[in-house]
Amino acid sequence: MHAVVTHARIADRERAEQFLREQVIPGVSGAPGFVTGHWVNVGGDRGVSISVFESEDAAKQVVDRVQTPPGDVVTIESQEVGEVVGNA
Repeated sequence: MHAVVTHARIADRERAEQFLREQVIPGVSGAPGFVTGHWVNVGGDRGVSISVFESEDAAKQVVDRVQTPPGDVVTIESQEVGEVVGNA
C-alpha cells in the first residue's frame, strides 16, 4: 500500500471544508485502489490529509487528477507519495 500525504494552508475554513466535502472526498474515495482517507484540522490555518491506496500507481494517479481548490481558499504546501510501512 501507498499513501498520499498532503499539507495545506487554509485561508477560508468554511469554503475549504465545503470544497473538501463536495469535491475532494468524493474524488479521492472514488479513485481506483482507494483504501481509506483522513482529513485533519491540525489547528488554525493548517490541514493535513493521508489517503491510502492499494498501489503506488493508484496513489500517484490521484495526485495528478484530484482538483485543488482556488488559492484564495487553500494552498497545497506539499504532497508526497510514500509506502505504508505499518498500520493499526
